[in-house]
Amino acid sequence: QVHLVESGGGLVQVGDSLRLSCENPRGTLGRFVMGWFRQAPGKEREFVAVISWSGTSLDLHDSVRGRFIVSRDNTKDTGYLQMNNLKPGDTAVYYCATAPFDSLCGKIEAYKFWGRGTQVTVSS
Repeated sequence: QVHLVESGGGLVQVGDSLRLSCENPRGTLGRFVMGWFRQAPGKEREFVAVISWSGTSLDLHDSVRGRFIVSRDNTKDTGYLQMNNLKPGDTAVYYCATAPFDSLCGKIEAYKFWGRGTQVTVSS
């Protein structure tokens, strides 16, 4: 069982940066792909970024490409989502998730293990 916990969210101003972290306090992240998703109030959960176990393959949603960076440090069993130049439209609860495979996938239903999310609010 993989138990994920996100951290690093908060209230920031437009143009600010945040770095979200994702880890498993009860053990390792496993040799699994890691996805980041977000859900804004009144909207469906959507794909943000994904990174393979090795970190050599990754993908980001068009809306965040060029502003967000997805990475992971397997020596620390931690995944990261660096969010730069934040906009009000980035306001959402951000979730990390893993799945028992190691190929890039942006489909929510493919992910088996989820964190409870961390709130990111971007104020104008």
